[in-house]
Amino acid sequence: MRCLVVADLHYSLPQFDWLLSAAPQFDVVIFAGDALDIGSLVDFRAQILVVRKYFSLLSSVTKVILCSGNHDLDERNPEGEKVARWIGEARELGIACDGDSLVIGDTLFTVCPWWDGPLVRERIVAQLRDAAAGRLSRWIWIHHAPPANSPTSWGGSRFFGDVELAQWIEGYQPDIVLSGHVHQSPFIRDGSWFDQLGATWVFNAGHQFGRPPAHIVLDIADGKAFWLSAAGEQVIDLTAPLRRPAAEIAEAPDWLTSLGRVADPIPAQPLSATN
Repeated sequence: MRCLVVADLHYSLPQFDWLLSAAPQFDVVIFAGDALDIGSLVDFRAQILVVRKYFSLLSSVTKVILCSGNHDLDERNPEGEKVARWIGEARELGIACDGDSLVIGDTLFTVCPWWDGPLVRERIVAQLRDAAAGRLSRWIWIHHAPPANSPTSWGGSRFFGDVELAQWIEGYQPDIVLSGHVHQSPFIRDGSWFDQLGATWVFNAGHQFGRPPAHIVLDIADGKAFWLSAAGEQVIDLTAPLRRPAAEIAEAPDWLTSLGRVADPIPAQPLSATN
């Protein structure tokens, strides 16, 4: 199984175009939050309509998993906490989204919503507890914010990660956690696109302008994770202990290079710490 992982496209239509062109070559496309951009001049409702169309097209060519980020919140639930209603409606397109767990082969994917208050947070606690009861040989979480005190959440002056997520990882030890949110972590000193907490691999592809977006490819069968960005192309071995720095991709697999997977040499321009 090969998974294409992106986050923080923030209504960049060229990046969505690239994602749509790349999607058929992967078993799963995983979008780890912030499809929209609350700072855009484009009306939020128009953004939702356009992005929903992209996800509809994506779901017609491969399996799609989508979690909400802080930019995706479009209304409040009855308890007054912000939620991404439109992402829940993506379930109609056959997309696994906030609150879902999905089994593909021997892998269980658990999709966590962005939480804006204690009630949604407690729903995530219940969600993880229930999913743990059906855990398979591999368990992957999708959660927009990376864990606290990890290089994947380092913003240059402090960590911007989720303390609760770090605690949940310690308690359940999933195999992989896929995040975004902290745009520059992979591009700056002391930050990284990968980390390991206990037995759990944690990833954050980061954010860059231009096409393609920074992205991660998980080659589950081969036990490899590739990071492809304007700042470089790196690979780590998921079956080996954590080592830094990651290796440069000396010889990319044919399936990676023949499909134009390696990023164009455009200078990376990360945004502010969290967007």
